[in-house]
Amino acid sequence: MFSKLSIRARITLGSVAAAMILLLIALVVVRIAVQDILTEADRSLATSDLTPFVADITANPDESVDDPGTGVLVYITDPNGNVQVNTLPRGITKEVTRTDPSDTTIVVQDDGSDHDGKATDDDDAPSFVVAGRTLTTDAGTWQLWAARSTAASQLALHGLDRILIVAGVVLLLGFGLASWGLASAALRPVNAMRRKAEQLSGDTDTALPVGGADDELAALATTLNAFLARLRASTDREKQMVSDAAHELRTPLAALTTQLELAHADFGNAKALAAQVTAAEASVDRLTSLATNLLELSRIETEASTATASAGQLVDEFTGSIDRARLLGMAKAARVDFTCSAVDEEARFRIGAQSFGRLVDNLLSNAIAAISTGGGILAALSIEVDGLHLEVTDDGPGMPEQFIPIAFDRFSRPDVSRTGATGGSGLGLALVQAIATAAGGSATVDNTGDGLRATVLIPNM
Repeated sequence: MFSKLSIRARITLGSVAAAMILLLIALVVVRIAVQDILTEADRSLATSDLTPFVADITANPDESVDDPGTGVLVYITDPNGNVQVNTLPRGITKEVTRTDPSDTTIVVQDDGSDHDGKATDDDDAPSFVVAGRTLTTDAGTWQLWAARSTAASQLALHGLDRILIVAGVVLLLGFGLASWGLASAALRPVNAMRRKAEQLSGDTDTALPVGGADDELAALATTLNAFLARLRASTDREKQMVSDAAHELRTPLAALTTQLELAHADFGNAKALAAQVTAAEASVDRLTSLATNLLELSRIETEASTATASAGQLVDEFTGSIDRARLLGMAKAARVDFTCSAVDEEARFRIGAQSFGRLVDNLLSNAIAAISTGGGILAALSIEVDGLHLEVTDDGPGMPEQFIPIAFDRFSRPDVSRTGATGGSGLGLALVQAIATAAGGSATVDNTGDGLRATVLIPNM
């Protein structure tokens, strides 16, 4: 039930409940303190009632004690045990005769004993503060008691109880209203953010309002704005990917359509038909490669990889990629050399062996596509204390300096005039960066003056 209430209501009720407990404790402490003060006052008055009798007995120890004035409650016995004065109620008299009066104070409730000595049933029987003392004279020891009714004190306490209850209720109501108001003021920025969030759309850069105070709500708004910015950026990337993919697919699909139409026209010419089918197969291969790369990019960016590999496994994949690159480079008589050094072959990395092989394949295939006939490529792999270092250097023309900052973007090519028929899909370096980033590493490219160098760094686990 409580959890279904609004935050404002829960804050208010919780605050009132805590305040009620603290206020109740404070009121009890105050009442006990006032009660102790009133009891001490009654004790002092009862003690003061004995003062004239003590003076009289001290001055005239052999004479009878004078009767007290009206309303003075005392009980005095001489050294022989004779009661000289007794104006105490019957129930109080019974109690003091059983108690040693040596400078003591007791609180006694009159049991309402009647003249036959039988106690009456009265829950509202008055109570008395009784002060006693002994007085030693030449004739012996006197016992003196004086009593003061606590009726006035009890009346004052009852009045205090009513005041405390009323004041407590008023304070709780005021505290509840104040808590409600403060909670409303504190939650006002949240309501503003909620209203603004209802108006937000993915097509605008509008942000949630951040309050002027440097508090938790401002931090929440800042965090949510950062989240919205990332979400919009992700949405923009997805839209751009779909647009770029559609653009990239349009060219091979158009070519495939044309090739199939020409194949229909060449049914009577076996040689021409075979050429069109071969061309169509190349277009299909390109479409397949493009779709595969897009799916791989999407998988890497949306799924957290848990695959790991040792240094030895990565070295095996690296040499396998070199062998595949040499076969691929035979058409250009390319020289594909490599160096490999490992400090700790048991070191592990947060990357799958197959993913690392795909990364190296992409770098080598890009280098082969860039070099001229008879060109050379050098791939260097080293596993050092701080992680894995991979460099692939070619002696091709390099990249325009203005293109390097966007070299790893999807579907980007150094020469925008190149089409899918003359160049790659523009996804090779994007895949390299995605794989390296997923492994906690990085990928960069730079011109060496004699070609292009691609560098990949992957830290140890």
